[in-house]
Amino acid sequence: MTAIGLIDARGVTRRDARSGKILLAPTDFSLPAGARVAITGPSGSGKSVLLRALALLDPLDGGRVQWRGKPIRRSAIPRYRRSVAYLSQRPAQTDGTVESQLRYPYSLAVYRDLTFDRARAEQLAARAGRGADFLDKRASELSGGEAQIAALLRVLQLDPDVLLLDEPTAALDPDSTRAIEALVGAWFDAAPDARAYLWISHDPAQAARIGTLRVTMQAGVLSAVQAAEVQR
Repeated sequence: MTAIGLIDARGVTRRDARSGKILLAPTDFSLPAGARVAITGPSGSGKSVLLRALALLDPLDGGRVQWRGKPIRRSAIPRYRRSVAYLSQRPAQTDGTVESQLRYPYSLAVYRDLTFDRARAEQLAARAGRGADFLDKRASELSGGEAQIAALLRVLQLDPDVLLLDEPTAALDPDSTRAIEALVGAWFDAAPDARAYLWISHDPAQAARIGTLRVTMQAGVLSAVQAAEVQR
């Protein structure tokens, strides 16, 4: 993938700070608008390291990440993260209810032009197979799967351009997994020429469902992008 994309990585490298071990070999990667990319590979192969590097959550040991073909200044990182949303496999939970978690981003300066919409949040929760009362649940009472759903709702309500998804259904049952896949699919289909996602999955069947493109990681090395047969 050589054309300018939404995200362009050139020579991006990550090493373990203590041992110096290469976690991510120098990597070139471009994510164009309209791309749905499934990332597969064994545990510890560097998949999460790649996503965190693209999200600018960890310092790079080499290379650069560009947004829409332009360098990202340090002062512009909050704005970049508004456009590029990273969802951890184990999202952090805060005190309060699910609704309070969904409201939190709107207190940040980068989202001050937006307003929390309870009705829309309930609609998103319903698409994920959860009732309106899900928003009233205490965060401390959520299962691991429910915590992943809450984190995804928090991201989707903000309408990012790119999703970087680190096994977002790892703790979910099959029905909830398909509901989350449909929810992300609906987000993508709302603007298919302007949005894109990278989705890490250990499930080959899921990777076939959610990705039109497929890449694999092995010992910190990213394979060439390949077209995939989608089973949506």
